[in-house]
Amino acid sequence: MYPELFTLNLPVIGEFTITSFGFLMALAFLAGYMVLRAETARLGAGRDVAADMLLGALIGGIAGAKIYYVLLYWDRTALDPLGMIFSRSGLVWYGGLIGGFLGVVWMLHRRRVAWGLGVDAIAPAMSLAYGVGRIGCFLVGDDYGRPTDSFAGMAFPAGLPPSTAGNLRRFGAEVDPALADTEVLAVHPTQLYETGLSLIIFFVLWRLRRHPHLQGWLFGLWLALAASERFLVEFFRAKDDRFFGGFTLAQVISIILCAVGVALVVKLRRRAGEAAV
Repeated sequence: MYPELFTLNLPVIGEFTITSFGFLMALAFLAGYMVLRAETARLGAGRDVAADMLLGALIGGIAGAKIYYVLLYWDRTALDPLGMIFSRSGLVWYGGLIGGFLGVVWMLHRRRVAWGLGVDAIAPAMSLAYGVGRIGCFLVGDDYGRPTDSFAGMAFPAGLPPSTAGNLRRFGAEVDPALADTEVLAVHPTQLYETGLSLIIFFVLWRLRRHPHLQGWLFGLWLALAASERFLVEFFRAKDDRFFGGFTLAQVISIILCAVGVALVVKLRRRAGEAAV
């Protein structure tokens, strides 16, 4: 793990540490922006629209992720609201997705760009950005999975938090009761699982982006694939929010979003077929 890449000694500011998470987040937004810029130009919306969409996704995504986090852990928020709101942690993916989507739709409305065209352009960009961003989570040892003895298992002794038996018990994972709370365990590197699956989704969408379809079809496909990916990976994650008969809150949201994506794909395929008759 490499939580910190290097430290700069800047005039006036002083020491400034570049974290691997921050660097990968910036790289994720840059990679997504380059794909989005190319797609908005190809679809006829213009390259400059991509910058507005990125701004909407950035503001809405951060706000949505933080709102989701403070509501999910309301007991902690009630005790320390300012600490929870302004902490550097607590950026939850599905909150960011919903907030970012609303931010993008608002920007598309302001620029008078059809929402279907805009979200089709952002679909492959989102897959690539998410895959790159998850590498940042891996490097700081965050969002790892349950204990495992498989070849894929990795220990995070300096993770956020460390993958100790005590922390894994706190997340509801099954741990040998004979192990001390301080024992560091190997766990599923679910961050890398998500990176791999997200990159596969990106290449699928990139290959299909020129497929003749109605606006919104590619976005619906991405929504179904991304939600399915998250639903599967959640089975391996160490989570303390399995409130629904062993399913996490993220899995319940994944089912809903997958259904929305599939319904959108089917509806637009039918409409395209009717138009061709």
